[in-house]
Amino acid sequence: MLFYSYFKTLVGKPVTVELKNDLAITGTLVSVDQYLNIKLENTRVADEERYPHMRSVRNCFIRGSVVRYVQIPEGCVDVDILHDATRREARGA
Repeated sequence: MLFYSYFKTLVGKPVTVELKNDLAITGTLVSVDQYLNIKLENTRVADEERYPHMRSVRNCFIRGSVVRYVQIPEGCVDVDILHDATRREARGA
């Protein structure tokens, strides 16, 4: 639940989602659910020459099981909040 709660705070911010097939999609985070499925708007692909069929895609839904990494803007990382949340979750387990 820690990551789900954290990603909900990033709604409306730009993120880059790298998939397990090496496709990297950048867009505005619209929503995330408890399975870490991600919905993006205003998307663009990092390597359009390798994935030309993705040029026309502007909105997408990404299944959580195919996500390798989610890159978030540096200014959106509040380390103190993450530390506190991690401690609370560790105590509850």
